[in-house]
Amino acid sequence: MTWADAGRLLCLTLIASGLVPVLAAVYQYLLLPMHAIFNHWGKVEPYLPRVVVLVPAWNEADVLDASLTRLMGLEYPPDRLKVFVVDDASTDRTPEVVQGLAARYPGRIVHLRREKGGEGKAHTLNHGIRIALADDWMEAMLIMDADVVYRPDSLRRMTRHLSDPKVGAVTAYIKEGSAKPGPVARFIGYEYITAQAAARRSQNVLGALACLAGGAQLHSRHNLVAVGGGINTTTLAEDTYTTMLTELQGRKVVFEPTAVVLAEEPDSVAALWKQRLRWARGNVQITRAFRRTWFRPYRTHGLGSLSFGLIWFSVLLLPIALTLATAGILGLFLFDESFAAQVFSGLWWVGAGVYLFITLSTLFIDLPTARRTWFEGFMFPGIGTLVVMSAAWVPDLYTERIPGLFGGEVNETGQWWMTLVLYSWAVIAMSIARALPWIEKRRGGRRVAIPLLYLVGFGPVLCAISVDSFVKEWQGAAQTWDKTEKSGKVVG
Repeated sequence: MTWADAGRLLCLTLIASGLVPVLAAVYQYLLLPMHAIFNHWGKVEPYLPRVVVLVPAWNEADVLDASLTRLMGLEYPPDRLKVFVVDDASTDRTPEVVQGLAARYPGRIVHLRREKGGEGKAHTLNHGIRIALADDWMEAMLIMDADVVYRPDSLRRMTRHLSDPKVGAVTAYIKEGSAKPGPVARFIGYEYITAQAAARRSQNVLGALACLAGGAQLHSRHNLVAVGGGINTTTLAEDTYTTMLTELQGRKVVFEPTAVVLAEEPDSVAALWKQRLRWARGNVQITRAFRRTWFRPYRTHGLGSLSFGLIWFSVLLLPIALTLATAGILGLFLFDESFAAQVFSGLWWVGAGVYLFITLSTLFIDLPTARRTWFEGFMFPGIGTLVVMSAAWVPDLYTERIPGLFGGEVNETGQWWMTLVLYSWAVIAMSIARALPWIEKRRGGRRVAIPLLYLVGFGPVLCAISVDSFVKEWQGAAQTWDKTEKSGKVVG
């Protein structure tokens, strides 16, 4: 084998690494139809345990009235439902709002004030869990966020799964619920179909759920006690930690797709970055904390399976896979331009098929959300990626056909640079995405940042956030509960 052959083989190996996340995504969607057969509904029966709803709150005066009032209207026996609002030393009108609601619903809403705040969400939750566990009244606990709105039948749809003693926890389907969502919120609305309605159904089939949604975690009392009587405080992803610990101890965690919870999501790139950086850093911490779990199917239940490990690391390491694939196609371009063009075209034909398959499947899973977010669904990979796809399908589209319409042409040097940009677009898009929060914060910057978001795509933005999380973890940056600001836009 010559050095050139070895170089080509290395480049092809790097390119193949970029296909792994694509295969993992397709695999999850192929599991979706199986959820009609492999689900937990056949093992449930009506079950209405005494539930304590735990609401952590720091400066949530704008949203608590709506969310707590909706809780009081749930289709659930009033004498079997209590709400504990753990006020994390709020400095706004949160205490007055909660106390007013407690007076309106005596004995059903309880205000728990922490005089020392700022320790983090997990510490705030643990304050309420300790009080709830101190007596025997509570049979199950629902942990939620202060801004979310539960549909009337959502809780009883969740509690029925706890009729099976093998189930330790249940989560619901969180949907973006703003009355008039902006561009970023619409992207999130579409993404939540893929990350929850689709992915968690597939995980139900696999028997291993990655995460209980932070705004909808229902635990049996036994499960709370078994995981230590509280929430782990060493990670920014306390919900994921509890999920995995529950499953590793042998209890099931179930996703209930018909229990719908509406949430207000960020509508600026900067707020999105702050929220997702916290989540991404938490996932890095979880990967490290459960390092003895991965790919050990005989010791760690479903979490250790090859399928679950493939899905987990495909999401976690997606930006690295894309960077390696980019390096591979660029290297191949230097060795053999003609062969690189053939590989590039073949890859994007596959990419186009996967893009259409996943996008259309996603939109059909949740038609009401699809009607609000279909454009963002098709724009999810970004206009730039769609341009790259079209260049792969029609190689002379941008070098001859389109310039020819205007009587021009692209010379050989221009074609070389254009090819270089097309082959490098995945990394270029992530680099531009990294600058979006900074651009948005400048005067008039939103007018530039939002069009750039559609250009680079929401997917590359999430990849750039993952890279930032790797850097922050490597630097040992401080862990803080940097909460997402909400203003009460959920319509319910």
